[in-house]
Amino acid sequence: FFAGQVNGTTGYEEAGGQGAIAGINAHINCHGGEEFTLARDEAYIGVLIDDLVTKGVDEPYRMFTSRAEYRILLRQDNADTRLTPIGREYGLVQDDRWTKYQHTQNILEAERRRLHETHLRTAELRAAMEEAGLAPAAEGGIAEELLRRPEISYPLVAGIIGWGEEITPMLAERLETEIKYAGYIARQDRMIRDVARHEKTLIPDDFEYADLAGLTLEAREKLARIRPKNLGQAGRIPGVSPSDVAQLSIALAARGK
Repeated sequence: FFAGQVNGTTGYEEAGGQGAIAGINAHINCHGGEEFTLARDEAYIGVLIDDLVTKGVDEPYRMFTSRAEYRILLRQDNADTRLTPIGREYGLVQDDRWTKYQHTQNILEAERRRLHETHLRTAELRAAMEEAGLAPAAEGGIAEELLRRPEISYPLVAGIIGWGEEITPMLAERLETEIKYAGYIARQDRMIRDVARHEKTLIPDDFEYADLAGLTLEAREKLARIRPKNLGQAGRIPGVSPSDVAQLSIALAARGK
């Protein structure tokens, strides 16, 4: 089980991320269980490892955020929501940390519900905005809907309705981000579901790509060398076009029949 420069990466974080995955899987290899992987929509570690496997390394690899297609979901403020339940499942999150995580989630959920149910009067909102040096809003409304406006912040709203119970400035910023970008987050969720359908189409280990005349020569060579596990991974290989993936999908369906 390798991690770091031997895999073609450079940087401490890259090596540490790979080391965590290598260590977890080394333990599983010794004690039994399913191999542990992270998807591209779950963590930057998932993006890094998938890139190394499917795209290869021509020069030292660094994990830039621009390499991820789901950057709105892979935020530092929601890393606990994305990864703590996974860590708990694999025995990596102890009881005290799990209790703290659940408490934080309950705080956030209660505040989301309060913002969804609380109505701000027009006069109060206009007064608060004028005091903050902002152009006053046309009218009031549900706190959650008002927070979608770029000029309205959680502290401004909280100045009218009060801060939520146990809401810290960090949690307030997280709530505001999730509310303002809700539309974009929903769009990325739909993209993930679309990609997941391809991820479920498995490619047999003994699949013969040389027999597929409809694929380009480059695609056949790269698919045979990399041996992707599923159709989604195949589509991320440089040199494998959407038309190649379509041809491969047809061939897999025919083989299945």
